[in-house]
Amino acid sequence: MAEYSALSLLKNALTGNRNWKPAWRKPEPKPGYDVIIIGGGGHGLATAYYLAKEHGVANVAVLEKGWLGSGNIGRNTTIVRSNYLLPESVRFYDFSVKLWENLSHELNYNVMFSQRGILNLAHSPSQADDYIRRGNAMLHGGGDGVWLTRDEIARKVPGVDLSRSARFPVIGGLLQPRAGTARHDAVAWGYARAADRRGVDIVENCAVTGFLREGEKIVGVTTTRGEIRARKVAVAVAGSTSHLMAMAGIDRFPIESHVLQAFVTEAIKPYVDCVVTFGGGHLYMSQSDKGGLVFGGDLDGYNSYAQRGNLPLVEEVMGEMVAMFPAVARLRLLRSWGGVMDMSMDGSPIITKGPLPGMYLNCGWCYGGFKATPASGFSFAWTIAKDEPHVINAPFTLSRFERGAILDEKGQGPTPKLH
Repeated sequence: MAEYSALSLLKNALTGNRNWKPAWRKPEPKPGYDVIIIGGGGHGLATAYYLAKEHGVANVAVLEKGWLGSGNIGRNTTIVRSNYLLPESVRFYDFSVKLWENLSHELNYNVMFSQRGILNLAHSPSQADDYIRRGNAMLHGGGDGVWLTRDEIARKVPGVDLSRSARFPVIGGLLQPRAGTARHDAVAWGYARAADRRGVDIVENCAVTGFLREGEKIVGVTTTRGEIRARKVAVAVAGSTSHLMAMAGIDRFPIESHVLQAFVTEAIKPYVDCVVTFGGGHLYMSQSDKGGLVFGGDLDGYNSYAQRGNLPLVEEVMGEMVAMFPAVARLRLLRSWGGVMDMSMDGSPIITKGPLPGMYLNCGWCYGGFKATPASGFSFAWTIAKDEPHVINAPFTLSRFERGAILDEKGQGPTPKLH
């Protein structure tokens, strides 16, 4: 496979760029594998890569129903962060940030990870107390967090409305300097290429239509390209998890699927050099390398498998955007898109064995799927290879809902759309 370097770039430029090799193969599926991973998004591809790299399990097939990267890995706002409150979440997501920091070098593929920081604006004394508490929890967990005053915010993000007459006056903010953004499709391509080079088969346009069983044990899948058997079958399909579980005969599952919209404006000159979130509502915004403002907000509030949303939420997000940055009111919107979120009952993910013998499950990421990609793949691969959880994903079991050991980061209770 192609090696990417300054030398190879120069060599191919001199030969008219006619000799680049494909980034990954287009193999026909084999009758059987050691591991089948359903879902060719970031989590599925990362899992395949770490299975091959860390555990020597390369007889792996990643089955993607469409083209590689057509799901949530290409439908997000590219934010990477670990500014959580609960120790279990801080430990997991900070481990992910550490993997992000070396990911381009490890994959030999530029994922364009930019540690520009994320700033959470606080608009009331109680919200400031909550953010300071969270910042202290991050520091106790080995992460990073800095409280900024209004004057410091004015210097860092001059476009924010800091006037006393603002609808939601800003009184301070929590900054995580190590957070940032990455190029979402490059993450998918980088993991795909790296997994392929280690012998993993990435099979596109191969939708799973059912599961093969021997008694209660899952021993393979039926697909639009035939039956494929495996010793282990892993499911990493985000918002389609409930649909796949229904195929396996599991009708009750602690996941709901919701639409989450995102937007990008026309390109402008450098305006904001970090990710900024709005505490008066639910809004997060950054500026892409092309100059467009990339932003998103709340769920549409109803269950759906559609990759598109509706206008009431568009109006709400735009209103919050203009409240935070009044100068952007006249910008034109270039495009919008939607992703199907797998919202868990407590807002935390599920990375575990089961719920059937021979099956392994990765789901429930809510808003946090993209930033978790490296840690999710690393810990899920560990769980599959060793039949036991890694220390970072040990709390994220399916059985926690039965035991009442929930991990409710926001304290919203068992209402998926509120997390």
